[in-house]
This record gives sequence, C-alpha cells and structure tokens, in this order.
Amino acid sequence: MYALNPCMHPGCRQNAISTIDENGNISEEPGYCPTHQEDLTVALGKILDYIRTHDKVVGLNVQGLTITDIDFTKKKFYGCNMQHCVFSNVNFAEARARMCVFNFSTFTDCYPIRSNIQFSSYAGCKFVHTLFTDSDLIHNNFNGITAYQCSFDNSDLYNTRFIKAILINTSLKNCNLKKTVFYDSMRDGVSFKLSNTREALIDRNKGGLMGDFDERFDYEEDKARKL
Repeated sequence: MYALNPCMHPGCRQNAISTIDENGNISEEPGYCPTHQEDLTVALGKILDYIRTHDKVVGLNVQGLTITDIDFTKKKFYGCNMQHCVFSNVNFAEARARMCVFNFSTFTDCYPIRSNIQFSSYAGCKFVHTLFTDSDLIHNNFNGITAYQCSFDNSDLYNTRFIKAILINTSLKNCNLKKTVFYDSMRDGVSFKLSNTREALIDRNKGGLMGDFDERFDYEEDKARKL
C-alpha cells in the first residue's frame, strides 16, 4: 500500500505525493503535497514518466493531482492513492486495479473500458462522459458518486455498492447486478435493459428514487408512453 507521509511544509496537514528518486523508483522519503511542491510541473512529469515506463505501479500516491491527456492502457495499479484527483481525457482501457483509492476524484471524458477493477473505492467521485463498458468491476465502492452520461454496459458489477449514488442519463445495460447495492440511490434516465435487476439490492422506501427498478423498465420507452 501507499505511504501516508505528511507534507513537510510547516503547519500543512495534507499528505505528500510520491517522489521519484534518481534511480527512477518510488521513494518512501518525506515530501510535499501538490500545494507546496517547489515545482509541481516537474514533480508531476516524473510521476507520469514513471507510470509510462512501468506496466505495474505499486503504492503510488498522487493525491490531489490533475492528470490530463494521457494513455494508461493496460497499466496495472496496486495499492495506489488517487484521491481528490482530476482526470480529464485519460484512457484507462484494459487497465487493472486492486486495492486502489480514488475517493472524491473527478473523471471527465475518461475511458476505463474493458478494465478489471476489484476491491477499490470511488466513493464521492464525479463521472462525466466516462465509459466503464465491458469491464469487471467486482467488490468495489461507488457510494455517493455522481455519474452523468456514463456507461457501465456489459459489465460485471457483482457485490459492488452504489449507495446514495446519483445516476443521470447513465446506462447499465446487460450488467451482472447480483448483490449490487443501490440503497438510497437516485436515478434519472437510467437503463437497466437486459440486466438481472431482481438480484440487485434496493430499498424502495428510501432515497426519493426516480423511475422503476423493474428489469423491463426502459426510461426512454416509458417517457414516450407518458407523452
């Protein structure tokens, strides 16, 4: 797992991001958070170069960084801290993640398609135009997320939690929803077509749910009938 080194700047309570030593390895030495880096551009460049040159990334801490326009295709992340990050136009296609933490990060125009992510947390994240299509997303935490115009189509969501999630114009077609938890979630314009919704876990009496959760429900068809 990643090291939780406090920022060395006096009075700062943030965690330091990983530093890359002269041998090109992740250092466990104390460092600085993004705010107090002497040159954040240089520090970020070294981290991204490390990811580019390693197929397997273990224990990396990039908390609070902004990462844009990069290709992480087929990269493997183990025990990494990516909380409070901003990801824009990042390709995570066929990536693998285990025991990683992305809590409260923002993903815009990102593509973790055909990814394999397990035992990881995206709690409180915001997803806009992000595609998890054709992925294995098992035993993960998506509690409290907001997803707008995203797709989880053709994915295995076994035992993954969407408690208090807000899903808007988002598709979960042909997904495995066995033991997937949607307690207190809110959904508008969401399709579960061909998904096994009867095996999902939901409490209809809480959360102000919008729409039906029946496996036959299709938002667009229902709206057309009402018109």
